[in-house]
Amino acid sequence: MKRSILHEPAFVLHRYDWSESSLILEVLTRHHGRIALVAKGAKRPSSNFRPVLLPLQPLELGFGGDAEIRTLKAAEWTGGHVMPTGEALLSGYYLNELLIRLLARDDPHPQLFDAYAGVVEVLATARADPAQATVQAAALRAFELLLLREVGLLPSLDVQTLTLVPLQTDARYALVPELGLRAAEADEPALAAGLWQGLQAAMRDGAAFPATLRSVAQLPPGANGALRSQLRNLLNYHCGVTSLRTRQLMRELQNL
Repeated sequence: MKRSILHEPAFVLHRYDWSESSLILEVLTRHHGRIALVAKGAKRPSSNFRPVLLPLQPLELGFGGDAEIRTLKAAEWTGGHVMPTGEALLSGYYLNELLIRLLARDDPHPQLFDAYAGVVEVLATARADPAQATVQAAALRAFELLLLREVGLLPSLDVQTLTLVPLQTDARYALVPELGLRAAEADEPALAAGLWQGLQAAMRDGAAFPATLRSVAQLPPGANGALRSQLRNLLNYHCGVTSLRTRQLMRELQNL
């Protein structure tokens, strides 16, 4: 039996050509998770879908069908902010690549959807100044943490993973693929126990994204770089790559 969904909060993650006039969309929805939709006629100049189906824009969608790829029936921009630009746009594409690689289809994560909406808003409203760049970076780290937690790839950050022994206050710990959180070696990127515990507490907050964003933003300068390095290694490991495509593109543009 075909099922119709109306007024579903969503974001377009990626779009592919399907025919001369139509598109296949990878979409993140709040109540249905990541799904695939066919937008028939969306490439035609007269299509109402054409100006709406853009990435990093808050949408409400209507769709139906019982096949793996469902049919888009309606799409409306809900307003609030315009598309990010510059480095913020590339950061948004980076988030989209993570979601496509790590989220299974038809697996809802409402809290993760809300976190994604929050970080997209941060990227869209950012300005070109150092303070805003710091907020953007903190928003990306907060989302990476919440994404890893939601898909079951982040260990508890208040105990050592292999032994479940609580962290010692005066010790440093490293987050390592396969081994989880363990005592850090001398020159290894790591965080103090209290910083890991603060991040864990923030992710348990009812408003997880704002709380985690605040916790990341309050990290000491050196800790920010250490957290970024450890999360990047963990994400690359679980994505099965040495570097994500959007990261490579960012580096190439920076070199230019």
